[in-house]
Amino acid sequence: ADTAVMGATFLVTVALDLVTAVAVGVAFAAILALRAVAKSAKIEQVPLDDDGHQSEEHELLREHIVAYRIDGALFFAAAHRFLLELADVSDVKVVILRMSRVTAIDATGAIVLKDAIDKLEHRHITVLISGMKSEHLRPLKALGVFTTKDSERRHIFSDTPRAIEYARMLVLPRSHYTSMNTEE
Repeated sequence: ADTAVMGATFLVTVALDLVTAVAVGVAFAAILALRAVAKSAKIEQVPLDDDGHQSEEHELLREHIVAYRIDGALFFAAAHRFLLELADVSDVKVVILRMSRVTAIDATGAIVLKDAIDKLEHRHITVLISGMKSEHLRPLKALGVFTTKDSERRHIFSDTPRAIEYARMLVLPRSHYTSMNTEE
């Protein structure tokens, strides 16, 4: 990439002038940098933490709860890939979005996040958000990411274990969940 920027700058210097060449070089380098940042952003499915629960409970949770960790910057260049990945989610009742490793979110990324959550909820999949950094809360609230179409608040948790506990409450039969909590 550096060689390409240097080559383009050299060619523009020879063909036009140095000022134009520097502008072209900076623009080309910026595009390559954005491309690299977009490639570094990723969303991956992560297993639910194993903390000694019964095997049948784990099987039930695996069938109905899925957690995704989003790493890196969520902005216009990475947002499309994010939406495609979440669109593939099927046969679950709860999706937990682990956002503690998100480094930056722009307006496009926030809108794509909202669209992805809306599409999942339209398919009757509950979306729980965990680990959101405080600096990302204000812009996401302003864009309506944390409210549903019916103006209800979405479920936001400070950490993933709380989100998993809430997801278990939604998925496990009430009698099983009650007996599980009394055993602890």
